[in-house]
Amino acid sequence: MQIHVVKPNETLFGIANTYGSTTQAIIAANELDAPNQLVIGQALVIPIVGSFHFVQPGESLFTIARKYDTTAAKLAQINNIPADAPLRVGLRLYIPPLPKTNIHSIAYIEPMGTTVTPVIENAARKATPFLTHLLPFSYRANRDGSLTPPLLNDFQNIARSNGATLTMVVSNLEEGSFSSELVHILLTVQAVQDRLLDEITNTATRVGFTGVDFDFEYVLPADREAYNSFLRKAKTRFQSAGLQLSTALAPKTSSAEGNLQSGGHDYAAQGKIVDYVLLMTYEWGYSAGPARAVSPIDEVRKVVDYALTVMPADKILLGQNLYGYDWTLPFVQGGPNAKALSPQQAITLARETNSVIQYDTVSQAPFFNYVDENGRQHEVWFEDARSIQAKFNLIKEKKLRGIGYWKLGLAFPQNWVLLNDNFNIVKNE
Repeated sequence: MQIHVVKPNETLFGIANTYGSTTQAIIAANELDAPNQLVIGQALVIPIVGSFHFVQPGESLFTIARKYDTTAAKLAQINNIPADAPLRVGLRLYIPPLPKTNIHSIAYIEPMGTTVTPVIENAARKATPFLTHLLPFSYRANRDGSLTPPLLNDFQNIARSNGATLTMVVSNLEEGSFSSELVHILLTVQAVQDRLLDEITNTATRVGFTGVDFDFEYVLPADREAYNSFLRKAKTRFQSAGLQLSTALAPKTSSAEGNLQSGGHDYAAQGKIVDYVLLMTYEWGYSAGPARAVSPIDEVRKVVDYALTVMPADKILLGQNLYGYDWTLPFVQGGPNAKALSPQQAITLARETNSVIQYDTVSQAPFFNYVDENGRQHEVWFEDARSIQAKFNLIKEKKLRGIGYWKLGLAFPQNWVLLNDNFNIVKNE
């Protein structure tokens, strides 16, 4: 698979010819709605086997081979060139595909309102071929230990028909927000806790879930040990029922952090107790904060590196956002929130505003600026083929269990093309 960044005056026809592909194949892979109006800086996936490298000044077969995790001898043989010959700048070298590694892939899906919309259901159908587990969000735990269920519609059949399974998500959402007070009751009142675990086990068995995922957020630091004890108890109950146990963990880079968001999450303990964790490595750029990349790779790497000091790599799913944000500038604390948008919507917005997409090499994320019809400045950060490939490379480098997406329903076709190109997805677990 090739990633190509559109340059001024390039056409889809010319790009296809460069890589020996077709315009139809590129349109399909990227779901291009305006193939004759490419955006400068837009990243395209080119659906070919392997990829091509165009020699840059100062490069040698050795340095190029190291970049692609192969050898200079192999590159020389495949491209029918002398191994010791100097390389002409601009020379096109074919890079064979690397063997795929096996990973687990999960995705949350959140129906809103009183019905499951066709957009949400279609998103589930398109994604489940690339998922190990689909996670309807969420069963909301109540203060008496009862559960308020999400809309499930046809998710069970959709998952099953594509070799995926459903995981039951239990959250401490209350009136639209994660409640520290609610989760304190769940973790410390014995009768409530017993009822909750009974309700979860019975529901999971009845509906056909294969696992339970606790998304308890804003757990008070003082409740950390209570949460650990609760998870140990849940593990014993669920294991006897044949259910896996997982948790979502707020990002942190040391055990000493005691803030409200992550203070109640004990990476070391949970890494021992549960079957796997999802690191919520996103929301550095968030709707109520200043403009920046949502999941900058430098910050993501710090969280992963810390997690690996206290838990094994095969228990870690890297959390990944499927969205970006459009901020109005200048940022004012307490002002209007940024607007969420999908990667596809970001490309459309860049095209409509005649913006040039730039790429930040530190955060490894695309962004652009524009002025709206009212003269207000905007800054947009989102995900593209380059940024998601950077996360896939991190997963392979650290040998992580896999990836978990928040959330389905926002179009990002390049992600699924590249996921399939990089990995074999574990199924039927």
